[in-house]
This record gives sequence, C-alpha cells and structure tokens, in this order.
Amino acid sequence: MPVALITGINGQDGSYLAEELLRLGYDVHGTHRPQSDLGLLSSFRDQLNLHQIDLGCGEEIEQLLTAIQPREVYNLAAQSSVGKSWDEPVETGNITAIGTARLLEAIRQVDKSIRFYQASSSEMFGKVIETPQTELTPFWPRSPYGVAKVYGHFITVNYRESYDMFACSGILFNHESPRRGSAFVTSKIARTVAEIKSGSANELRLGNLQAKRDWGFAGDFVKAMWKMLQADQPRDYVIGTGDVHCVGEFVECAFDYVGLDWRKFVVIDPKFFRPAEVDVVTADPTRAKEDLDWQPKYSFEQIVTMMVEAELQKIQNAQGQTQPSVINNKAA
Repeated sequence: MPVALITGINGQDGSYLAEELLRLGYDVHGTHRPQSDLGLLSSFRDQLNLHQIDLGCGEEIEQLLTAIQPREVYNLAAQSSVGKSWDEPVETGNITAIGTARLLEAIRQVDKSIRFYQASSSEMFGKVIETPQTELTPFWPRSPYGVAKVYGHFITVNYRESYDMFACSGILFNHESPRRGSAFVTSKIARTVAEIKSGSANELRLGNLQAKRDWGFAGDFVKAMWKMLQADQPRDYVIGTGDVHCVGEFVECAFDYVGLDWRKFVVIDPKFFRPAEVDVVTADPTRAKEDLDWQPKYSFEQIVTMMVEAELQKIQNAQGQTQPSVINNKAA
C-alpha cells in the first residue's frame, strides 16, 4: 500500500485529494493546524492518519517523514486567500513561500526519492503578459499571495534541478466546489444567493464584477495532481479549463438558478476592490491534456449550480426540512 502525505488535508483540495487517494488504495496521512476545522473530512476521517505539526519547524517535518516514509508528498498547506494576504503579507510569506522550502529541504534530508507536488497558482501570472497562459508565460504577481506562490514555485524548480528530485508544480487556475472556503468570493456568492432565496438576506455586496477567471471543479483538479506524480519525469503543468467567465456571470448564473434577478440584489461596494487587481487569467492546459491524459469534466454552469444547491441544502437542513430543493427545471 503506497503512503502519501497531504499538507493542509482539511481544506477543499486536501479533502478531495484524500478521497481520491483512498479510492486508489493509498495509506493517506495528512497534516493540519491545531484547532483546525476538520468538517470536510468527517465522512472518511476514520480512514486517515492525521498529524498536528508545525510546518514552520523543519525538524518536526523531518521527524514525520522519517516516521511514515511516504512515497508522495502533496503540499497544499498555505494561507490561500488572496484578499487575506493583503492583511497578513508576512504570515502569507512564511506559510505559503518559506513553508514550501522547509518541506523540500526536509525531503532532501530524509529521502530524496520522495515525489513532491507543489500547489502553484494562476495568481502568479497576475498582470498577464500573454493570453492564454502556458507553463512558459512569465509571472507578474499582483498580491502578496501571488508573490509567495512564485517563491514556492521557483524553489520547487530549484530543488528539482539542483538535487535531482522528483518535484513538480501544478499551476492551478481557480477551482471551486461546495467545499470552497467561506472567504472566497464564489462561496460568498453561493451562500448569499441561497440566503436571499430563503429570506434571511436581502443583498449581496461585491467588488469588481468584471474580473475574469478560468473556473474549474476542485474534484477534477486533484486528479491532475495525482497524475503529475505518476509521470516518468517531473514537469510543471498548467491546470485549468480554458473557459473564461467574469464574476458578474457567476453572479447571474447563481441568481438564475434560484429564479431571481441579480440586479435587484447586488450592491457594488468599493471596500471589496483589491489594491491591485488581476483582470483576467485564462489557462492553456494543452500540456496536461497531452502528457497526463487529463480533462476537466464539470462545466462552469454545473459548478455554480452545485455550489448554490449545496448552500440551499444547508439552510433546509438547519430548518429541519427534508425535501430536496427543486428551484427550476433548467438547472436540474
């Protein structure tokens, strides 16, 4: 039974990846912070080996690697909110950037044959030089989060080239699901739309509706992570759909699903605009499709509606309702 370690296992991507690795027959270990919410793991937690360690301490990481002897390490631990990175730039750098270096150095010290996956991000492209973005597109990050991810990406390249380690990065474009953290705009939209439909909210306050993103499904993307570590040679891959939509389209689709006119409820609030905005990012996942035989399965509309439906179900469950939500036939 192969052993895998997932840092940040309790997040959206970590939970989907853990399920996928369990399905593939792995012995799955995961790290999380003390007092972390483990709710996303609740349905299969008894199949996991969970560890509370300080990823700011290289010695603790080395001790864990020595104890469990993983074949693969997936580094998903990060301060992952772009918005929050403006409020906590130093902490973001410590966790998202330097944390990657600590993991790589621990692997180098313990066992260089361990295969390492780094969660890079489309936010590294920032003020994009070309469209769509490939693995060769230069980076121009526009947030502390994006800057930290660039460091994590290049330190992974550096260890691969300097120490002959199997270390690769997945440059993941936006990926959503009902498990998306509450700090992200897509979750905010889905949650607030459900609350408006149920009568517990009356407005949705947002910033830039024109920002364009390449949105995919997190459950699809974790399959690409696994495929990267099964390849003959380590390479970096852009993972996305190539299909671009603006935030306003996400909003409109979400309100359409519950049969409401978004223009009656959305309020533009200047406080939600970022100091430096990323206007548009678009993936060119050709390399992943050709090398890894990877394809995204879920469409933009399916992702939006599954997120809204999940929030509606939460409200119904809280109210003691058992009947499934049927909003309109178009979205069913």
